[in-house]
Order: sequence, then structure tokens, then C-alpha cells
Amino acid sequence: MSNFTARRAAALLVGAGAVSLSTLIGGQAANAAPTAACPAPGASTAQAGEGGSTCAAESEDMGAAAAYGVDGNAAADAAPTSLSLAIAANGGEASSASQYLSGPAAIAVGPGATAVVTGVRPGLSIGIAGPGATVNVTGTSTPTCTGGPGFAGDFQTLQGCVSMR
Repeated sequence: MSNFTARRAAALLVGAGAVSLSTLIGGQAANAAPTAACPAPGASTAQAGEGGSTCAAESEDMGAAAAYGVDGNAAADAAPTSLSLAIAANGGEASSASQYLSGPAAIAVGPGATAVVTGVRPGLSIGIAGPGATVNVTGTSTPTCTGGPGFAGDFQTLQGCVSMR
């Protein structure tokens, strides 16, 4: 992957994270929790935290990671030539980790929401957990969605799950 392409991919990841984050917090009241933003394009790390909002992102050269916490905890880790995104809000916990040519995204919104998404093979994967839900995508087996409203789609295994409760 050329350096130009890696920069474009990093910009796309950070932009998608910013759009997702602004969608999640667009209607926040003035006294709402602060936003912790951790973009980490290229070989870099980022950590932030204030109040109940924390994030951490780490990326190796030619990778890109971004994590955003809004009264939630988010962590993202990206290997070279991969993208990783984690967004947590309103008490959620989101974690994503990527390997070569993978692009996992973890989104957890609401009290007790947990999304853990791992990219281990080429392909995209997403896990979205609502209040009380646990969503887990391993990239090697069928994703699981339990405990509350949740969704997962994994193009690494061509499998997914939905939880309506």
C-alpha cells in the first residue's frame, strides 16, 4: 500500500469516526459528559480522559486507529495496513483491534453495552451494542449478540448476529 493510499485510508477512518461521533452526540445537552477523542493515524498513540469519558488508540506505521468516548470507554488498536474504530457512549465500552487488511468497528451505546470486535483476516466487521448488550466478533468464528439489542456483521467469516432483547 503506498504512503498516499495509507494517508487517504487514515483520513477516511478519522472522518468516519468524527461523523459517527457527531451523530451520537448531536443532541447532547450543554451539561452532558465531555468527549474524549483519540485519533491515531500512522505510527502513533493517543489517550484522553475526562470525567466518565475515556479513550485510547494505538496504530503502527501505515495503519490507522481512532477511538471516541462520550461518557464511555473506547479503545482501538491497528496493525500496519489496517483500520480500527471504537466508539462508546452513555456508559458503553467498545474495543476494536485489527490485523493486516482488516477493518473492524465497535460501537457501544448505553449502560452495560459492550462491543468487542477483532479483525484478523482481510475484510470489514462491525459490532453495535445497545443498553445491556454484549456483542463479540472474533473474525474466526460466528459473532455473538446477547443480553440486549445488538448487531454484528463480519465479512471475514461471512456471518453475523442480531439480538432484539
